[in-house]
Amino acid sequence: MALHLHYWPTPNGKKVTIFLEEANLPYEVIPCNIGRGDQFEQPFLKINPNNRMPALVDTEPLGGGAPISVFESGAILFYLAEKSGRFWPQEPRKKYEVMQWVIWQMANQGPKIGEYGHFKRASAKHGDLSYAVRRFNDETNRLYGVLNNRLYDRPYLAGDEYTIADMISYPWTVNWQGQDQDIGEFPYFKRWFEEISRRPAVQRGLAIGKDFSSDPSTLPPEEVARREKLLYNQRARPVPMR
Repeated sequence: MALHLHYWPTPNGKKVTIFLEEANLPYEVIPCNIGRGDQFEQPFLKINPNNRMPALVDTEPLGGGAPISVFESGAILFYLAEKSGRFWPQEPRKKYEVMQWVIWQMANQGPKIGEYGHFKRASAKHGDLSYAVRRFNDETNRLYGVLNNRLYDRPYLAGDEYTIADMISYPWTVNWQGQDQDIGEFPYFKRWFEEISRRPAVQRGLAIGKDFSSDPSTLPPEEVARREKLLYNQRARPVPMR
């Protein structure tokens, strides 16, 4: 199988599995257990020096030759869409309409909603984080408004076609309740969300790896502490020894 996806079932990982299912591309999932710390192992760092999943290795790459590895979910979607000729129109106006929304998601939606979740969880242990929680809750609400305003006069984010712009933005909205949003406030977004949610390939993509994760509430305190130390407040990694 040519496509090897290093994956864990988070919104960023699900962007890619949704595309692969929509495009009906065969692929192998290689679990990258981010709680265990697989993303810091040297074999993975050779694929993604930013120690984040997902990452893709294509052993039969576009253009031929040696295997190609791609990291960052947006770059992976661009690569797969170009290779398959699916879900990314190439006429310039349409192409850049899609591209700007993919970049919007990577630069705005994912990071800001992620920060809201982080500070919301951390507020139970780290004192008064009310400003940070309020700041990123407001920003999350603003971003839902951006989607809603975009979708009031078109069916999909880039216009009349379902594209990678929709696939990359959807997974970060699945947990709208946990993000403390009321999607009834955003009727045009809600219409889009419900339509995307009904797509069989989206449902299959979301289900990939559903048995990978463990319930954090079942972990012993020492494991919770280890994971927090591993995942939070990371600083620069030293250059590896030759």
